[in-house]
Amino acid sequence: MKKLILASSSPRRRDLLRKINCEFKIIPSPYVEDHTKTDFSYEFVESLAVNKALAVVPLAEDPSIVVGADTVVVLDNKILGKPKDEAEAYDMLKRLSGRTHSVVTGTAVIDSETHKLFHASSTSRVTFETLSDEQIKFYIENYKPLDKAGSYGIQEMPDGYIREYTGSLDNIIGLDVELLKRLLSEV
Repeated sequence: MKKLILASSSPRRRDLLRKINCEFKIIPSPYVEDHTKTDFSYEFVESLAVNKALAVVPLAEDPSIVVGADTVVVLDNKILGKPKDEAEAYDMLKRLSGRTHSVVTGTAVIDSETHKLFHASSTSRVTFETLSDEQIKFYIENYKPLDKAGSYGIQEMPDGYIREYTGSLDNIIGLDVELLKRLLSEV
């Protein structure tokens, strides 16, 4: 059995990967993402996941299966990435307030020995309640969302912030475990 490598330092992805009950190693991907692209496409999100995984393949010491993933928040066909500061986090949350948006995670798996590559993406939808300025400021001050796409983590949102979501909760958090299992069975 080949070793599994997660090409991410995300604690959320690490926790989600534990759901499939397999041993894995973490090697953060050295791939540098392009943060200038704001127009959404599935191809772009999946290419980020593929590139993250590809950058780790040469770092694998033994034959391995490398998993790369990238999650984006999409509103009005524009990508809301990780905010650069609290002001940008406030702006993003204000834009998401009272609206429905998509969360898309691209996932890639690569066999480091055969270079077989499979990738796909998963989409979920999240609807925020209408948030007051005080709620937004409270969330930013107490939950420090600067490392999260769209300036929030659904798993930590207090009551009264999210109206509903559809699709995979794991996908919204950062890794669609069911999709990953399917991709692993193909590779």
